[in-house]
Amino acid sequence: MAPVSPPEAHPKASEPTTSGLSGLDRLRQALLQDAADFWAGGARRGRLRTRTLIRLRWLAVIGQTATVLFVGLVLKFPLPWIPCFILIGVAAALNIVISMASPGQRLAGDREAAGQIAFDILQLTGMLYLTGGTLNPFSLLLIAPVTLAAASLPLRHTLALGLLAVAANIMLSVSAWPLPSANAVPFDPPIINRIGAVIARILGVIFTAAYAWQASAEAARMQLALDTTHVVLAREQRLSALGALAAAAAHELGTPLATIAIVAKEMARSAPPGGQVREDAELLISQAERCREILRRLTADPMASDAVHERMSLLQMVQEAIAPHAKSPEVRVEAMVSGPLDVEAPDIWRMPEVLHAVTSFVENAVDFARSEVLVTARFDNHSLSIEVRDDGPGFAPEVLAKLGEPYVTSRPGAEGSRSGHVGMGLGFFIAKTLLERTGAVVDFRNGRRGGAQITAKWPRGVIEAPVIVDPFTGLDEQ
Repeated sequence: MAPVSPPEAHPKASEPTTSGLSGLDRLRQALLQDAADFWAGGARRGRLRTRTLIRLRWLAVIGQTATVLFVGLVLKFPLPWIPCFILIGVAAALNIVISMASPGQRLAGDREAAGQIAFDILQLTGMLYLTGGTLNPFSLLLIAPVTLAAASLPLRHTLALGLLAVAANIMLSVSAWPLPSANAVPFDPPIINRIGAVIARILGVIFTAAYAWQASAEAARMQLALDTTHVVLAREQRLSALGALAAAAAHELGTPLATIAIVAKEMARSAPPGGQVREDAELLISQAERCREILRRLTADPMASDAVHERMSLLQMVQEAIAPHAKSPEVRVEAMVSGPLDVEAPDIWRMPEVLHAVTSFVENAVDFARSEVLVTARFDNHSLSIEVRDDGPGFAPEVLAKLGEPYVTSRPGAEGSRSGHVGMGLGFFIAKTLLERTGAVVDFRNGRRGGAQITAKWPRGVIEAPVIVDPFTGLDEQ
């Protein structure tokens, strides 16, 4: 196991922005505010299209019409035809008016959608009142509008519609017209039946709406976190592309700049002293040297798109991961590369997502470590793994059980964090998601001697870069 000396930290790695947060932290904070807005109801604004509400209402109109015709014409049960068709006609008329007033693709506002769903509840309540109240088996359909509201509207609107549905169920259990049947009798079910019907339907409304709300909330939280992951990955890829462009430019421009410098020096030697030609030649020499110096700075950390710069050694990878915290005054950050003596350490593909994820794990370890963070890259003939371990208190049991899910954190705020990053519970989720997309298996646990331990393990063939062979000599270029 060979220790690796920490590299010099990048001079800009720990520079705070004017607001005290890095650009990525500001992005995370903005997305966290979106999450807060979600719980307040704002993040789900406009999720229902007008077309969706219209289609559902047309489905109800068709279903109610078919049921009334079947019961009255086929079963020949007595029905209040005129009141029933008046209510059905009102629903159809509302659909026609809404269709003419606005395009179907328009997103309905929260109040508008809640108003239309409230109308659907009242219209269905009227139909049930005319046809037996809670004795009508179709009274279970009162659950449907509330479920739709729970899945698409803010909590305050969902609660209001749920209370409206509960009130409708109570009213239908107290008073209604007789249930259509061959021997229709006045609506007068036993009190125990009324109580049972009310309780059953109220519980149905509550549990179904709660289930829909929870499922929608989890889906929205996951989508918000995944959106953050995509933004982070795109940012890392853009940085990688910029590095590749710099390295490629240096490679392509190096030869012509050298030629210009040589020719300019020859011109300077042959030109008479003090003449204009000599001054121009010396200017060419100085400007060519300036261009070469600029290219040297740009390629200080090359990430070119050719076969050489798209790969990196394990040593380079762990050095880049610990670089932002290598000079931390409070925590010693070290890295090691370990493997069998008879197995050559592999080169791996330069993956921005892997570098970002491992750096994020190191950053988290630095915040919680007492005095030391150790990053170990291990390899054998079949697999490759990267382990980040600290000597801190380890993961709390309640955090460890949910680690890797979005918005799970115990990190202090920026003022109590060594790295200066705000704990919002997205870092681990983003890092884990990025690593799993590269084929890694990520494991979080507490070490036997204390401290947190995070391991990412790949099959060697997934992450290893193939050996480059010189086409002229046939030998490895490593």
